[in-house]
Amino acid sequence: MRERIQRTVDGLVAGGSEIGLQVCVIQDGETTVDAVAGRAGPDGPPVAPGTLFYAASTGKGVAATLAHVAVEREIIGYETRVAEVWPEFAAHGKGGVTLRDVLLHTAGVPGLPAGVTVADMCDWDRMCALVADAEPWWPPGTATGYHAQTFGYLLGETLRRASGRPLSTLLRELVTRPLAVEGEVCFGVPESLLPRVATQVAGPPPERPPPGSPAARATPAAVMPDAAYANRRDVLTSDIPSAGTMSARGVARMYAALLGHVPGVTLVSPERLALMAAPAFSGVDQVMGFPTTWAYGYSPYRPGGIAGREGSTFGMIGVNGSAAWADIDTGVAVAVMRNRFAAGDLTVVEGVGRIVAEGDR
Repeated sequence: MRERIQRTVDGLVAGGSEIGLQVCVIQDGETTVDAVAGRAGPDGPPVAPGTLFYAASTGKGVAATLAHVAVEREIIGYETRVAEVWPEFAAHGKGGVTLRDVLLHTAGVPGLPAGVTVADMCDWDRMCALVADAEPWWPPGTATGYHAQTFGYLLGETLRRASGRPLSTLLRELVTRPLAVEGEVCFGVPESLLPRVATQVAGPPPERPPPGSPAARATPAAVMPDAAYANRRDVLTSDIPSAGTMSARGVARMYAALLGHVPGVTLVSPERLALMAAPAFSGVDQVMGFPTTWAYGYSPYRPGGIAGREGSTFGMIGVNGSAAWADIDTGVAVAVMRNRFAAGDLTVVEGVGRIVAEGDR
């Protein structure tokens, strides 16, 4: 598998379809693949295993993991109402929204005001106030819709209020420091680590949702992630936990720990792991308009087109073509990072997923 994946990423870079790539595969706790290829930008240094990549919604899997570890530590519960710890959120009939609803994208507040700016996105208190005052699009808990940008503030502020600690602090204390990947899995990137962040390079222009559509209302054009957005210093250094910046080896180690394969570190119990990965809500996505299924904060989709047991695979994919996921039955944790920002292009992720799945057999 190692040689096949290395040949694949080398070929993609040599052929000009990719700029820089990282792939990490951890099987039963052993790192079997830690492949890199290309450069950390058009004129950047060679990609190294410790290079950090803006990974878009792959970061939602990190935020969800933090929530499950917080539940494991009894900081909060799945049925805790958000308004119990964040009273302002009860406005406009949202008092019954639970942490479970947040994780399943059923909270009913996927939208941002039309005039929101990138500077607003970097202002934690302002964004949390906007989310708290939002009117729900549907009765909370009755339908699902992708909370593309609001997910991070909603989950993050709930955890902050419950724990009394800022989200990046909580991430370090509960997840990255115990796993020795502090500085390799981040929401806001510390200033000292910015030189390690790869420059995102624009691919084909992303397809914008039609004006006035639910997807356009959820993520106004001014804050739709693209390469320029991902390269902004203020975006990279701010806690915007619907996204994240990370290395493939860092986030793969996090997923390996969830599987119970990092000696000396227990993030969650086996029983909680099974609950986390199990599909828990299905329906037509009220934002995107197509049928969808959510596990507890993760997608149950397994890249590569080779399906496993339902409830075994869980992870998240980023709009820029990054991804990280794990599979309980095979003991595999996988992460793919790239810096060619081509929205919706899953060529690398699907190719790696196929190789990994074939290697499991």
